[in-house]
Amino acid sequence: KWHLGSNDGRLPNDQGFDEWFGIPRTTDEATWSKSPNWSTDVVPLEKIMEGQKGGKSRILRDYDWEQRRLIDREITRRAVSFMETQAKRDRPFFAYVSLTQPHLPTEPNPDFRGKTGNGDWADMLAEMDHHVGLMLDAIDRLGIGEETIVVFTSDNGPEYVKPWDGWAGPWRGQYFTHLEGGIRVPFLIRWPGKIEAGRISNEIVHGVDMFATLATLCGAKTPEDRPFDSLDQSEFLLGKSEKSAREGFPIWCADRMQAIKWRNYKLHLYQQENMFAPPMKLPVPFIINLYTDPREEKPTVDTWTVGPMLKIAAEFEASVKQSPLIPMGTPDPYRPDRSK
Repeated sequence: KWHLGSNDGRLPNDQGFDEWFGIPRTTDEATWSKSPNWSTDVVPLEKIMEGQKGGKSRILRDYDWEQRRLIDREITRRAVSFMETQAKRDRPFFAYVSLTQPHLPTEPNPDFRGKTGNGDWADMLAEMDHHVGLMLDAIDRLGIGEETIVVFTSDNGPEYVKPWDGWAGPWRGQYFTHLEGGIRVPFLIRWPGKIEAGRISNEIVHGVDMFATLATLCGAKTPEDRPFDSLDQSEFLLGKSEKSAREGFPIWCADRMQAIKWRNYKLHLYQQENMFAPPMKLPVPFIINLYTDPREEKPTVDTWTVGPMLKIAAEFEASVKQSPLIPMGTPDPYRPDRSK
């Protein structure tokens, strides 16, 4: 999904991409077509779209239940075609491939239904594995493997709504919460000859760190006229350092800081069990040691960790004074004040 605005001016071709194909919002809207009370006269279906830089994006077809099953195959085909074109032209490229699986509804492509014998979830994972494999095979076939950085990760933890709820292993919680199950996701990176294969680490890397990291790895410079949350993780990923450049971060949900994470500790400022539960501000915040309590149920007496976590909060507050938060509901386009 794109999910950064679905109106003209906010679509990918308006935000720096040369071309795009996909859905502007989110996959759960495909379920509307199966709702007995839904009517396109009341709420139209989301559209599958494509666009080019400098032009207006166009609608291809409705994103209904059937298209939900088929779209990842088309996304993969187009991604491979894009890479083939760029490799033929000997041009560097950046491809953001946002597969819709395993977002709800977890409906596999008909060619994968029943393939694993373990239900739709397993079939859908097999489908996703197949599509990722096709893209990796294309990179190797085109002879650009050693020049191509591949990152495989997710935007959040598992779903809460049944029957599509997922599993976060030993961690408690789902997305839309500050619990580890909602924010901790796999992160895999491949760069043959540069990044050691098979290396495993439990160090903290944040999604926002990809901006500064990829800029460094590609020899680009980041602007110096604005603050960035992104930290350069190139030394860590290249194996030049065993430690991440990041020790912690504030955990922001909606319009509030709900927790702070530092190393293997987390300071809980709010309590929220799931996406539908109201966030309750704690009268007395408590600290969790994630090594000994991955389910975040037993406050620890390691109160000395408050120091580094309050430092993270102070740094965040200082950055907000320099660059104020964008109020929810602010019209787009938004231009930050760079006079400070």
